[in-house]
Amino acid sequence: MKTASWIILVVVGALTLLGSRASLGVAYGSTQDQIGPASLAELSVGGPEVATAVRARRATAAAYAAGFATLFLAIALGPYRRGDVWAWWALSAGTLVVSVLILLRILFLGIQLGAPAAVIQLVVVGLGLAVGAGRLRRSNPPA
Repeated sequence: MKTASWIILVVVGALTLLGSRASLGVAYGSTQDQIGPASLAELSVGGPEVATAVRARRATAAAYAAGFATLFLAIALGPYRRGDVWAWWALSAGTLVVSVLILLRILFLGIQLGAPAAVIQLVVVGLGLAVGAGRLRRSNPPA
C-alpha cells in the first residue's frame, strides 16, 4: 500500500506539472486563448494591453502551479516515499489550500472554470494519502 500511495501522488504531481506547462504554452504562444464563451482577441478589441494583461495573469498562475507541482513531487519522491510523517501532513495541507482557493471562485466569482479539475485533484490526492495513512499511526501530527 505504501508503494501505491506514493505512485498515485507522483502521478498527480506530474500531471499538475504537465498542465502548468500547457497553460504556459497558451500564455506565451497561443493565439487561440478561449476565456469562457469569448476569445481573448474578442475581449481585447481596441485595447491590446488587455490581452497582454490576461496572458501575464495566466503565465503567473501557471508558474505558481509549476512551483507547487515541483515541490509536491520533491516531497512525494523523497520524504513521503521514505515514510516521513510530516510529508503526509505537508502534501495534505498544500493540496487542501490549493483546492479550496480554486473552489472559492464559484462562491465569489460565480464561475466554475477549473473547479472540476480541483475536485478531481483533491479526491485523487486524498485517495493517495488515505492509502498511505498507516504511517500516521506511528506518530502525532507536527506541532
